[in-house]
Amino acid sequence: MTLTKQDIREQAKRYRESIRPNLDDAEKACRLFFESCAPRKDQIIALYWPKKDEFSTQLILEQLLEEGFTCCLPITSKDQRALKFAKWEKDAPLREGAYKIHEPMVNEKTEWLEPDIVVVPLIAFDRKGHRLGYGAGHYDATLDDLRQKKDVLSVGIAFAEQLVLFPLPAEDHDQPLDLVITPERVYSFLS
Repeated sequence: MTLTKQDIREQAKRYRESIRPNLDDAEKACRLFFESCAPRKDQIIALYWPKKDEFSTQLILEQLLEEGFTCCLPITSKDQRALKFAKWEKDAPLREGAYKIHEPMVNEKTEWLEPDIVVVPLIAFDRKGHRLGYGAGHYDATLDDLRQKKDVLSVGIAFAEQLVLFPLPAEDHDQPLDLVITPERVYSFLS
């Protein structure tokens, strides 16, 4: 029996829910993020606000902001595939957006940015840099759009247990990741 992408997604979500993070996972992943991505001050970094059992990027976000980097968070819309990114600064208010994801408050003063480094949430990843997301295609459309304009580094942050040992199904529109960072190591898919 061949599993569909949705079957794999559901199994991977259940498996991710069972992962019990170690206390120092976020610190290890943060250190590896700075070592492997080597962000520059002239780059804009997009992260996501973690939802439920996603690997938390909050420590990375805090350190980036403390060191003076420009950061942004995605604004999701069920009507638009490509994400927009709003500048976010420490302690700025967040609201619950589409899909119940925390995102910056949007108003006439919102500063819209095009990131150079995009940290992408995932449910599972394979040894070729393919990721399994939630199925709406927002990050694939976003990376495709950004990559047509400039060089963009796409980075997944995950628990080591989210690596699958078989190739994930990948369609033409699926955008591979450049790196996946786990607390234990960095998987590089850069050619």
